[in-house]
Order: sequence, then structure tokens, then C-alpha cells
Amino acid sequence: LEMETPSFGPLRLAYVAGSLGYMSDGAEIPFNSGLHSPQKNRISSPLLQSSEKPSHKFISGGIHVPSAEPDLFDKEITMRHLLLFASTLLFASLSHGDHHGHTAHAQEAASLGDILAAQPDEVKARYPYRNPEQTLAFFGIEPGMTVVEALPGGGWYSKILLPALGPEGKLVGANYPANIWPLFGFISAERIAELATWTTDWTAIAEGWRDRHSAQVDAVLFGSIPEEMAGSADAILFIRAMHNLARFEDQGGFLTQAIADAHKVLKPGGIAGIVQHAARDEMSDAWANGSRGYLKPAFVIQSMEAAGFIYESESDINANPKDQHGEEDIVWRLPPSLMGSRDKPEAAAAMRAIGESNRMTLKFRKPAA
Repeated sequence: LEMETPSFGPLRLAYVAGSLGYMSDGAEIPFNSGLHSPQKNRISSPLLQSSEKPSHKFISGGIHVPSAEPDLFDKEITMRHLLLFASTLLFASLSHGDHHGHTAHAQEAASLGDILAAQPDEVKARYPYRNPEQTLAFFGIEPGMTVVEALPGGGWYSKILLPALGPEGKLVGANYPANIWPLFGFISAERIAELATWTTDWTAIAEGWRDRHSAQVDAVLFGSIPEEMAGSADAILFIRAMHNLARFEDQGGFLTQAIADAHKVLKPGGIAGIVQHAARDEMSDAWANGSRGYLKPAFVIQSMEAAGFIYESESDINANPKDQHGEEDIVWRLPPSLMGSRDKPEAAAAMRAIGESNRMTLKFRKPAA
């Protein structure tokens, strides 16, 4: 029998030779009850079936249970006693958790530094440009929060956020509404049809990025945020996610809707954090409409304040003065996309020397009341 306990995590119970024993992940916890009674209401448990049938212990790092009858691994368990034992163990676990000052089910989230150090090399290669540790600290992201991540894509930030938020936290991916996809012009009808199930598909994929120490996952679309999510999030992050919303604003009000949804989903006092490719001030507004990837900070601030957000602060942690874009440039010329130079070694080297784009990092807050 398996059970989840607040202090010890998942435990497996076994009835062997008149004794009950249990083991937890990563810890040996001896316990013998001496219970054995051939009563009714018995069950057969596959957890007790083993091809090895050891005569005196569990081999897999569990507990030692003296036994003179190896075949008892295949015998029936008395349901009444097993449930009695489980109840006792659960009570003890709750007391153990309270003794250490933790709420039920609370577990320590790994430190952000350790999480970042554990990422693969191709992710770490982007740290000098994306600065995830400083960025998340600037936005005040902490374990236990519910965070909405706009356009999570392949999960570059999601795979950092899930363990950082910890088992008491929640990560909600938020994608474009369905009616924006045809406007791009290069997305096939087949791909657009596949995106109709994005919320369930992305959630299933994100489940593969997490373990029992990570945040729970969910997914929504801008423009159709469920009413029950209103006022539920501590923070929403738009990380390089606003340019296409702005680009197609005149064809569907997509940026206005996404910002309104951000305001709706946040708790009073919640944070909206924005990292966005930043156009230089001297670029024209028409050039900086999002179609080239860039927006002007003044435009973003104005759009957020118009929706009722309070502009709190900005940071230059993601700024890159080497990105001196001109009228003919697009943000995707730079790494990691290197659009237009992948097959031109000298041109690609020049783009790599610039690095990723110049980015604004803006922090907004939903009014507390």
C-alpha cells in the first residue's frame, strides 16, 4: 500500500511475517506493529509481490523485516490492521511536521542558485544575456507562489520556475488566443489545428519537467481566462512575449486583452514582470510596433498603466548596449536565432559578438485595493 504523508513523503507499507513495515523515499524508518490476524476483508497487494522474495529484508534501501517465511511476500494483508497502521502513521507524520514549524505538505524548494547550476549547458549559455537569477529576484518570485508565465514555449524559463516555486507553488502557462495564429501568415492550417489542444498538450509536457519537489502546472489562453482564476496569481511574467500581441493589436486587440487578463488573474498587490526587446528611443513608432520584435519602453509603460497597473521600477540587468539596431534590422538576426546568417560564418560571428537583444526589465503592481 502506498500513501502520501506530510512529513515523510510517499511511504510504502508492507505486512511481512506478522509485522508491518514501511519505507520512505530516501529514508529508512523502522516500525514493527506485531499485528497479524486472519480476519475477513483481506486484500492482495502487488507491492508485496517480488520475484526475489528475500527472507529477511527489502533490498531496495528500505527496512529490515525479520521473517522466517519468505513466501509471505505473496500472502494477503489484513485490511483492518493495515488501515489502522496507516492512520497511526499519518497522525505521527502530521505531528512531526507541526513540530518543525511547517504547514502540512510543505517541503523546502531548492535554492535558485542550485536550480540554475543544475541546468544543461545549452541553457547556461544564455545566462549572460537572460540573467534569470537577477531577473526573478527583481520581480520578487519566491517559493510557494502561483505564477502565470506568458508564452512559455519550450520551457526555457518554465524548467527554472517549476523547482524554484517548489511543491507549494503553481505555474500556469498562458498562450496566445486561437484567433491570432492565422495572422502570422506562415503557420500551416495543420499546425493551427494542433494548437487547439495547446492547454492540455502543454500541461502534459510540463508534467514531464517536474518532480514531487516542483510546482503544480496548469495552462490557459489569453482571452479565455476562467472566472475561478480571477485574483489567484501572485505574479505574471511576460518574458519576450509582448511584441506579437502589439503587432496584431489593430486586428484583434490582443495586447489590450492580454494585459486585462493579467490584471484580472493577479491578486491585489500582485506583480506583473516584463522583459521585452527594447527599441532605441530614436527609432520610429512604426518601426517599433512589434513586427521586428522590438517595442519602446514608453509604449509598454503606457499600455500597462492604461489597464490600471502601477509602474514600480525598472532595471538594466537585461540591457545590451551592443544591440544598435537599424531600420532594416529584426531582433531574430541575433543569437540564438541568427536569422539570415546561419550559413554565413563571418556574419554569424558578428551577431554572436553582439549577443542577445537589448531588453527592458519593468516591474508593475496591481493596486492592493
